[in-house]
Amino acid sequence: MISLPPSLNDAVVAGQRAVSIDAVMLAKLTDLAGSLAINLVIASLILVATVIAAKWTSRLTRRALLRVRGFRHDPTVLSFAVQVVRVVVYIVGFIAVLQRLGVQTTSIIAVLGAASLAVGLALQGTLSNVAAGVLLLVLRPYKVGDVIDIGGVAGSVQRLDLFTTQMSNANNHKIVVPNSKVLGDVILNLSGQKTRRIEINFTVGYGEDLNAARAVLAGVAEGHKKVLPDPAPWTGVTGLLDSAVQITLQAWVDSGDWWQTQADLMQGGKEAIDAAGIEIPFPHQVAVPYGDEDVMPVVTVRTVEQKTRRAREADAADTADEGEG
Repeated sequence: MISLPPSLNDAVVAGQRAVSIDAVMLAKLTDLAGSLAINLVIASLILVATVIAAKWTSRLTRRALLRVRGFRHDPTVLSFAVQVVRVVVYIVGFIAVLQRLGVQTTSIIAVLGAASLAVGLALQGTLSNVAAGVLLLVLRPYKVGDVIDIGGVAGSVQRLDLFTTQMSNANNHKIVVPNSKVLGDVILNLSGQKTRRIEINFTVGYGEDLNAARAVLAGVAEGHKKVLPDPAPWTGVTGLLDSAVQITLQAWVDSGDWWQTQADLMQGGKEAIDAAGIEIPFPHQVAVPYGDEDVMPVVTVRTVEQKTRRAREADAADTADEGEG
């Protein structure tokens, strides 16, 4: 056996130790990579299963609620409950994925609990929307399909989510209102009742027969097929304006017939008043002199209209005389 010098012998021993350490580290890295790959595959499968489970549970929840008589014809509760179930399933699945990847969820929950005050202050608007959505679902001031007015913005309710209420107006514009604003503002449900009242104001001259004008307007409302007989249409003098007397027509209709019937009564009332020979005054414009200028004549739209009509009548008379001659 060949004896090596002490220094060379030490170098050989150190090299053998380094090779053995590298082999051990390589084996550990190989095991770690293998376990990580397995965990990634399992986590991916859990994630896919979570998505599938969320869709399945949402569908199952919808079917279960459809069997309940109180929720069968209420899409508001259906959409809200389905969304809550879907979010809960996603949260549970994500927690399972983190645990499989080796993330200590308990420590994460502890950190979140310690930082709950900061998170709550940062997300107070979002959390208030969620709380308002739950209260709107419980109080039920409106449901999907109702026409509501919130702070001057009117539209038909399309959906009630966890955070927002989605509406569509008459021009088919999509309107999204945060639930906290909906709950904190005045909610005017325009279609919450089965019937609605139409109120239209007409004006007639001071020299006209007011009873005749009221009878004409009442006859227009009573003759419309969409106007309900009970309560009966009502007319009355409701204002003495500067140059006209205001007569109000009130009629009750079904909520779905309100818009078109109002337009019909407005047009029919105007045409009936004209046919009865009752004057509808025009706005007056008065020229006021300034300083020491000469007093200017008072000119009104009605005066101009009368002069124009007289001129046309005179021209027609002259034409008739020429024809006879």
